Amino acid sequence: MTFAVHGLPVARGIAIGRAVLVVSSRIDVAHYFIKPDEIETEIDRVRTARNAVADELTKLQASVAQMGPNDAPHELAALLEVHQMLLQDEVLSGGVKHWISERLYNAEWALTTQLEVIARQFDEMEDPYLRERKADLEQVVERMLHRMKGTAAVLAPSPPRRKRAAAHHDDEDDDPTAGDGFDVPLVLIAHDLSPADMLQFKKSVFAGFVTDVGGRTSHTAIVARSMDIPAIVGARSASQLVRQDDWVIIDGDAGVMIVDPSPIILAEYGFKQRQGDLERGRLARLRHKPAVTLDGQRVELLANIEMPEDTAGAVKAGAVGVGLFRSEFLFMGRENSARQTRLPDEEEQYQAYKRAVEGMQGMPVTIRTIDVGADKPLDGKSASKQEHLNPALGLRAIRWSLADPAMFLTQLRAILRAAAHGEIHLLIPMLAHASEIRQTLSLIDFARAELDNRGAVYGHVKLGAMIEIPAAALTLKTFLKHFDFLSIGTNDLIQYTLAIDRADEAVAHLYDPAHPAVLKLVADTITECRRQGKGVSVCGEMAGDVAFTRLLLGLGLRSFSMHPSRILAVKQEVLRADTGKLEPWAQGVLDADDPAAALAG
Repeated sequence: MTFAVHGLPVARGIAIGRAVLVVSSRIDVAHYFIKPDEIETEIDRVRTARNAVADELTKLQASVAQMGPNDAPHELAALLEVHQMLLQDEVLSGGVKHWISERLYNAEWALTTQLEVIARQFDEMEDPYLRERKADLEQVVERMLHRMKGTAAVLAPSPPRRKRAAAHHDDEDDDPTAGDGFDVPLVLIAHDLSPADMLQFKKSVFAGFVTDVGGRTSHTAIVARSMDIPAIVGARSASQLVRQDDWVIIDGDAGVMIVDPSPIILAEYGFKQRQGDLERGRLARLRHKPAVTLDGQRVELLANIEMPEDTAGAVKAGAVGVGLFRSEFLFMGRENSARQTRLPDEEEQYQAYKRAVEGMQGMPVTIRTIDVGADKPLDGKSASKQEHLNPALGLRAIRWSLADPAMFLTQLRAILRAAAHGEIHLLIPMLAHASEIRQTLSLIDFARAELDNRGAVYGHVKLGAMIEIPAAALTLKTFLKHFDFLSIGTNDLIQYTLAIDRADEAVAHLYDPAHPAVLKLVADTITECRRQGKGVSVCGEMAGDVAFTRLLLGLGLRSFSMHPSRILAVKQEVLRADTGKLEPWAQGVLDADDPAAALAG
C-alpha cells in the first residue's frame, strides 16, 4: 500500500530505491561496508559471539539448577532456555549471514538489521506472550553485540557507488544485488545519524536518506548537503513505518518520502529525476565562468568542507577557495574498543591541513578551530549531566578549546605549520566576550613561540572570528579591533537569536532565517565590516540558499561560503543580479513588517 511520510527537506533532488534501515541499539553499533573477501571473517565474528553467549547462558543455567526453589524461581530457568533457543534460531543466524554476504554489511550492522526484521514479526503476533518474546530477542542480540565490541575488523573502504538503475516494481522478493551490473539504488532510513555516522556513509552507495529526527541546519543535514544527495530529516516515525527493502521515493524538494509507490507514481518521479539531472547539466556549464554581477561586482564563492579530501569537489564545483573547513570532523569517530577517544596529534593534523591547502591548488583555505559540543559531541567526551540539559548553551566551540589549552595549542601549532605551504585563514568559532578574545590571541602567540623554540617552520595566517552569537553581532567594534575578517555563521546566529534548538524537529517550524531580528544582525555586520575595510563572509546555510542570494548581495555581501553542491546555483543568481538595483530593494526587505513576504514578492 502506497503512503507518504512528511519531513523537512534538507538536500534537494529525487532518489528512488530500496530502503536500508540503520536500526537503533542500546549500545553504539558501527555501520560500514566490508570488502567481499572479508565476508567469512565477519560471519566468524558473529559465530564466535553467539558461541560465547551460548556458553555464558549454559553456565547460568547450571548455576540456577544448583539453587534452591526459593533462590531461583522456575521462571528464571525457563527464561534462560528461551534465550538459548532464540540464540540458536536459524532465522536469526541465516538472516545475519544474508546481510553480510549479500549487502556487505559489517557484522554488527547485519545483526541489528536482522533483529529489526524479526522484531516486527513478533509485533504482528496476536498472542501477547509471543509478542513479549521480542524483549528476550533484543536481550540476546545485545549480549552478542557486547561480546563483539572490540573485535571489529578494520574499517574497509566503501564499495564503489552503485550505478543508477531504472526503478521497477516487480516481485517483492527481487534480489537488489543480483543482475547484470546495474544494482538497484539504495536509500538510507534511520532514527538519527551522528556527524561521525554521516562521514562514514559520505562516500558510500546511498542515493538518498531519511531520518526521524533533526532540523534543517542540524549537522546531519549539513553533511547530507555536502554529499549532494536528496535527504529529509525530522520525518518522525519513518524508521518504524519503513521495512527493509521497501521501495521508497525521496523527494528532497518537497520533504516527502513515498513508500511502496505505484507504477504511475514511479514514472512521475522518474521524470522529475531526469529533469533534475538536466538542470544540473545546464548549471555545470557555469563552472569556469567568473562570478560577476551584471553591474561588474566580483563575488567570491567559496566552499565549506569537512575533510581534506573534499577539496577535490570544491575545485570541481568552481570554488575560489575554502571559506570554512570544519576541523572537528578530523576528531570524530576515533573511539577504540576501550571506549577511549584518541585525538589526532599535531603531526596528523598538520598533514591533514597541508593536504587541504595543496588540494585547493594555491587558493585560500579558512580553517575553523574545533567546534564540538551540542549536536557534535566527541566520542568518549560526553558532557556532564548539567550540560546535557542544554548542550547548545554549554561547553562547546571556543569554550571547549579554552578549557583544554593543551588540545587547543596542538591544533594551533598544526595550522600554523600548514600555513607555510599556502594561504591559510584561521577562524575562531563562538566568541562572545572580550576576555575570550584575549585568551585566544594569547594562546595563538604562545603557539608561535613554541614553534620558534623548536625551530619549526610556520607561516602567517589571517585571523578571523565567527559572528554566531547575538552578543558578538552587537559588539562588532570590539571584534574588528582584533581580527582581520569576520564570518557570519547564520545557522547558530538564527538559533541563538530566536532561542531555537536547530536540531530539534519539534520547533523546526520556528527556525526563520528571514526573521527581522536575524536580518538586522546580518545586515549590521556586513555594513560595519565594509565601513572599516575588513573582510566579511557568510558561511552558514543562508549562503547556499538561492532564496537569499539577491538579498545578501543587496546588503553588500561579496563573499559567500557554502557546500560545493550549491555553488553553481548561487553563481547563476549572481550572474543575473544587478547590485545597484538590489540595494534599495534589500533595504525595503529589512524595513518590511514581513521580510519573508517581501523576499518572495
